[in-house]
Amino acid sequence: MADLLNKNITPTAKAPPLSKLRKEIENRHRKIPPAPISPSPKKSSDTLDGSWDRKLSKGSVEPERSIDLHGYTMTSAYRVLESALSQAIRQGIRVLLIITGRPPRRNEHGIITRGLIRGAIGDWLNFSPYSSHIAAVRNAHPRHGGAGALYVILRRRRDETKY
Repeated sequence: MADLLNKNITPTAKAPPLSKLRKEIENRHRKIPPAPISPSPKKSSDTLDGSWDRKLSKGSVEPERSIDLHGYTMTSAYRVLESALSQAIRQGIRVLLIITGRPPRRNEHGIITRGLIRGAIGDWLNFSPYSSHIAAVRNAHPRHGGAGALYVILRRRRDETKY
């Protein structure tokens, strides 16, 4: 093994100059056309129209139900949210107000001490088994809690007896 380590190994072929390699790479890129970009098959999950957004931003939409997640642990808040979504969907509720508290912020040491539920709720809603029933999530109007609350707009229930 020591003989192999001490042995001088010289390359048998000389490497081509960099300018030649660059030209080869450029020629390869010219010969292969880029793949066509196809539109994404995934439908946008945010399906509100402008009139809904105007009403929400003015605070003229009254939530049909609200839940307050203050004082819950992360696990219990998630369970309460899932239960509230399930009930709201069954009852045909369109606007659910979720009071979470203010968004996450860091203390003087850089540690996030508040707003953990608010920071996690977006992922909870996206990965919820009820996510297909959610039309949109918007920040609440100041009279409904402002930065400490969210509107969850649920999709209309389609009547299965109509054609």
